[in-house]
Amino acid sequence: MPSATESTPLVAPRLVSIVGPTASGKTGLGIAIARRLAERGERAHIVNADAYQMYRGMDIGTAKASDEEQAAVPHHLLDVIDPSDTMTVARFQQMARHVISELQSQGIRPILVGGSGLYARAAIDDISFPGTDPQVRARLEERARTEGAGALFAELAQRDPEAAARMDPHNPRRTVRALEVIELTGRPYSASLPRYRYVIPSVQIGLDLPREDLDARIDGRTRRMFDEGFIDEVERLRPHLGMTAARALGYQQVIDYLDGLRDLDETMADVAQKTRRLARKQMGWFGRDPRIHWLQALNPRLVDNAMAVIDVADQGGYDHIDMHADEYVQHHLGALH
Repeated sequence: MPSATESTPLVAPRLVSIVGPTASGKTGLGIAIARRLAERGERAHIVNADAYQMYRGMDIGTAKASDEEQAAVPHHLLDVIDPSDTMTVARFQQMARHVISELQSQGIRPILVGGSGLYARAAIDDISFPGTDPQVRARLEERARTEGAGALFAELAQRDPEAAARMDPHNPRRTVRALEVIELTGRPYSASLPRYRYVIPSVQIGLDLPREDLDARIDGRTRRMFDEGFIDEVERLRPHLGMTAARALGYQQVIDYLDGLRDLDETMADVAQKTRRLARKQMGWFGRDPRIHWLQALNPRLVDNAMAVIDVADQGGYDHIDMHADEYVQHHLGALH
């Protein structure tokens, strides 16, 4: 028992990560969880994991939390870079981990919300991002063309058998990248591969809902975006959009509309269709992770169910799953992820 002059070490609150397809309600659930935690005397802040929501002014097209939502619960990593700037997953990882560490040091529970699977995992998982060298990459690509992808893969298998065992031998782009990393770092490529292994103790909650309901939400969100001034937003931002920001879903479609390449109905239909396609891709990505606790987004008791998952995680109830997740993925799902 600590003496009167000693303090009990602060146990960092476990991070909550809310994942799932676009338009599934992640922002709303994150805010609801933060409010529920506040009711029992615990502080919680939202940490954004959507790369495009980090750009200033890209509000409507990225479905950024409203001013009212941001006032209700403190948000981090929103509006932190200009649209002309470039956000990379490595840069995000550094920023996110800094924010998470700062919050936890103050006893505040971080709630990581949104974003692609790679961004969400980059914040909390054992993932590193080695640099690149255009000259090394070009030389290896030339070898792939002249010697054939098979020769490069054979070299990889000799230099890093673990990486080769986890990769598709018919994907020369991945083989070139692996050999590039080995040459630049002097370490096996497998040492930098993403692991389903937390470096920040976390509990992941996934939102699931029937495809027809998700499609309806996507269609409704698309209509609201245009009703709320998405075209004006793109027109205002267009002179300042860098190459990365311009890739955000919907922005290029509206630019084509502004250039007279398509009418409004075609533009809205294309945005909705591409958003549905993105949602399918996201579910495929998240579906690989055995640590995610999937909840029905339309369940009236969604927040209660999410809080129950968090409480079990806080008691260590899922630690056995988390500890063996990477081994499970490699054994049952194989291939590089």
